[in-house]
This record gives sequence, structure tokens and C-alpha cells, in this order.
Amino acid sequence: MKKQSIVNLVKYHVENNDESFVLEAAKIAKDFDATGDSSICQYLMELISNANFYIPQSGYRDLRFLRKIEYSTKPLLLPNIIEEDIIGITKAISKKTGLSKFLFYGAPGSGKTESAYQIARLLNRDILYVSSEQLIDSRLGETAKNVSLLFDEINHLSYGKVIVLFDEIDSLVLDRVNKNDLREMGRVTSVFLKELDSLNENIIIIATTNLFDSFDKALIRRFDATVSFDRYSKEDLIEIAGSILTANLKCSVGLKQDIRLFNKILGNLKEIPYPGDLKQIIKTSIAFCDESNQYDYLRKIFLALNGNPRKVDIQELKNKGYTTREIEILSRIPKSSVSRKLREN
Repeated sequence: MKKQSIVNLVKYHVENNDESFVLEAAKIAKDFDATGDSSICQYLMELISNANFYIPQSGYRDLRFLRKIEYSTKPLLLPNIIEEDIIGITKAISKKTGLSKFLFYGAPGSGKTESAYQIARLLNRDILYVSSEQLIDSRLGETAKNVSLLFDEINHLSYGKVIVLFDEIDSLVLDRVNKNDLREMGRVTSVFLKELDSLNENIIIIATTNLFDSFDKALIRRFDATVSFDRYSKEDLIEIAGSILTANLKCSVGLKQDIRLFNKILGNLKEIPYPGDLKQIIKTSIAFCDESNQYDYLRKIFLALNGNPRKVDIQELKNKGYTTREIEILSRIPKSSVSRKLREN
């Protein structure tokens, strides 16, 4: 055994660098095996495997229940109140405060998953996505067994480099006291809680759900922090929608922005969709608009947000504060005809 190996072992132990310590110990064991002392090699490897160390995976190829996903590197648009929470979580992870399990809840399209990507982007980490379809098995007891195997994979990840994402975690864990819940899934939830309790605190987990109110309270208590994404005001949604529109119009030739009319369309809605849905509506409206009409995308957006009516009621538009020019854009009826019909009414 080389002197440097002994120095490295002591150094890594003092630094509490478990990953490097285990790798160095494994290297020493292999050196013993190479010199014919296989019994000592076997003994050292048994010590390593039985100790409470977390040996990092050498890569992601051998993972069964986790897969690396590519995520957007673009900044995320959020209301200030939610953005402050996301920045706070990012700082807590960076400072190694011991907080490692986070639950994001709220309506679909409110930015839960994208916020997990945002945190990974800020910390320069990979996102490993939990494949629920790989976990759930129709055979009795197999899903619970798979959950244990999943956490074994998670606990052997190279911490400091990844974030594990349980997207729509409600598809895996259910309320154990819910009478409509299958007993098998109740057992799965119990195993999940047990594994979460023994999770290496250096591993960062973010879970998302649309069904927070249906969650087992014991599960909620396992998370260090929960963040509600149901805190968008109408003004927040209009402002974020305007930013989405501006970004998409930059990529479109011949279309002009009319933020006043766009804001009026949103302001007249009883309920504005969340950013995820808004983004899709805006992108689709721009993509399928009549390019010969530089404002036709606004008509498409208006129709999509109002249930795609067969006919636009120009009197109703007038009552809601739209100008003759704006009614022309939304109805495709010339201004002269709009004025005449309104006088007739």
C-alpha cells in the first residue's frame, strides 16, 4: 500500500469527504487484491459496503428509476412573492443549511416544475427525473419494493451535483386514510415515508403536486418547506403574459405589438389562465394567425381565451370598453361597419 493512500484516507476523513474516502478505500482494496491478498481486499470491501457511506454513481446510464432531463436555461417569470421563496430555497441549498426536501403545490401551469428547473439552473446542477411509470407495478408488493430500490439509487447519487425531481408525486403516494385508496398504494405511501426519513440530507429532492389538499399530512411533514404556487394576482398574470407575448413576437416577422389591447383582453376575463396555459395559447395564436394582418394574433388570442365563439358580439365588446379599432381587430369587421351596426343598436 502506498504512503500517499494513507495520507489521502486521513485527509478525506478529516474533511468529511465520504465520497473520496470510499473511493480511496476501494482503490486500496484493489491494490491488496492485485498483490494476491484477496482476503484483506474482501474484508475492506465488506467494511465499505456495511458502513453508512454513500458511494456516488459513476454516471446515469445504470440508473433504473431515474433519468436525466434537459431543462431550459432561460430565466423564469414568477410573481415576486413566489420568486422570493425560490431564491430562498436556492440560497438554503447553496449554504448547506440542512434543508433538502421541498414540496411545490398549486394549479397546473403555475410554474412548479419550471421553478425546480430554475433552481437547478442557478446552482448549475443536473435534474434527475423520477420515472413513475417504471415504479408502479401491477403485481402485489412490487411497487413498494421498487420505491425502496429507487431510494437506494438516490442515496448513492453524487450529492452536490443533482436535484431529484418527483414531478406530480401524487401519482405515486396517496392518503393512507382515504377509504377510496387501494391498500397496495397505502403500503407504497408507508414505504415512501420510511425511505424519506432515512434519506441522505445532502441529496436535494423537489416534489410537485396539484392535489395538496388530498395529501397525507404525515407526508407533508416530511418536507422541510412547502411552497404554494396559487399566489398569482390578476396583475401578476397580466404582467407575465405581456412578457411572454413580447418574447414570442420578437421571433415573428411582420406582426406588431399592441400591449394595450392585449392587456384589455386579459383584464376583461373573469379568470386568467396560469402562465403555462397562457404561453401555449400565445404561441399557437401567433403561429396560426393571418400574417397579412399584423394584429390578427390578438384576435386568435381573444377567441382562445373566450371559448372560441362562432360569432363575436360587437355590442358586448363595446360595453366592455373596446374601441371601434379594437373591435375591428377582434371581429374582422371593418370599422365603418362596426360604427354603423353600433348606431343601429
